[in-house]
Amino acid sequence: MPRWAIVQASGEAEAFRYNIHKELEGTEAQALAEMLRIIDTVADALTEAGRRRQRRRVFRVSDRSYTVRVESRGWSYDAHFTLAELIADTHDDELPSSATGSTQGP
Repeated sequence: MPRWAIVQASGEAEAFRYNIHKELEGTEAQALAEMLRIIDTVADALTEAGRRRQRRRVFRVSDRSYTVRVESRGWSYDAHFTLAELIADTHDDELPSSATGSTQGP
């Protein structure tokens, strides 16, 4: 079964940080659905009482890539999410050990 990573980049300009937010197994559709669920929970734009406190927008960059922008008085926050498929792993006999498909080291 394919393995996926939800890669998140967040921050401001030069201070962006990249990390793997979550790893999962399943079909591409299942992984994408999980990524969209995660995107919908990032920087929720409502207070606990349900009132809107900031503007929150989601942009689709591609079929596997989305950007979330949250804006409030005097500040903004951006997070970019990308769905990535695991294609090489040096500790998995079912996958090649390099992106070129080689089972040998570089």
